[in-house]
Amino acid sequence: VQLQASGGGLVQAGGSLRPSCTASGRTIGTDAMGWFRQVPGKERDFVAAINYSGGTTNYADSVKGRFTISRDNAKNTVYLEMTSLKPEDTAVYYCGLDRRPNLHQRSYLTGVYGHWGQGTLLTVSS
Repeated sequence: VQLQASGGGLVQAGGSLRPSCTASGRTIGTDAMGWFRQVPGKERDFVAAINYSGGTTNYADSVKGRFTISRDNAKNTVYLEMTSLKPEDTAVYYCGLDRRPNLHQRSYLTGVYGHWGQGTLLTVSS
């Protein structure tokens, strides 16, 4: 499976953006998915995760109430609706695929995701 993240860009603080992650090669309708972000010189940090059906989600405290993860399995795509953006949200955003269907205690860890997209850059200006 290949994951293609897109939809990043330059946005002013307080603005919104909705990057997407589209899979090809096979359907992802039975897989949990996650969004992570990384700034140069730092580790890749958990942002949000969603189970196979979209019925369960989980968020990092830093984005709760501002970001919403969703999925459209018919389009083989996962989205990350980002609102009230802050300069500290600036990072490369990556989507990952966990072959387990449901979220679990380790869903915030990069190691459980076996497939990654190439990342999409979000820059939030102050």
